[in-house]
Amino acid sequence: MGDPVRSRLNLILLGVANVAHAVAFYEALGWRLAATSHAGFAKFDLGGVVLGLLPREQMAQDAGSPDAAGYGFGGMALAYVARHPDEVADTLAAAQAAGGVLVKPATRNAWGIAGYFKDPDGHLFEVVYEDGWVFDPQDNLVV
Repeated sequence: MGDPVRSRLNLILLGVANVAHAVAFYEALGWRLAATSHAGFAKFDLGGVVLGLLPREQMAQDAGSPDAAGYGFGGMALAYVARHPDEVADTLAAAQAAGGVLVKPATRNAWGIAGYFKDPDGHLFEVVYEDGWVFDPQDNLVV
């Protein structure tokens, strides 16, 4: 494996029933919708961490988890944005070696490469590489 993964949480992903309604809720709190948002993926800058809202069914399908009430998919994932494509598989392997459960291996998708693991308590994490994400000099995600 390459360099150790920096302790960094980039995205909080929430699977929501209706993206437009969820956006309206967060905007009512005074949060600003990022210009890079679209109908299928809304983003709010939380000061170097991004709150991402996407359709719950789409998120469950991407994670390979059934979306059944009380079972399987919990509607939320924390995400680590990799700096390069190989880092996705390396990070998933490190999580698995540390006792995590591989949910979905590093897989090419419409936006880049992503995979999922669950920590020992069952919390879902996405590890993703996508050309569109940018980091500032302090290594914070820029929306």
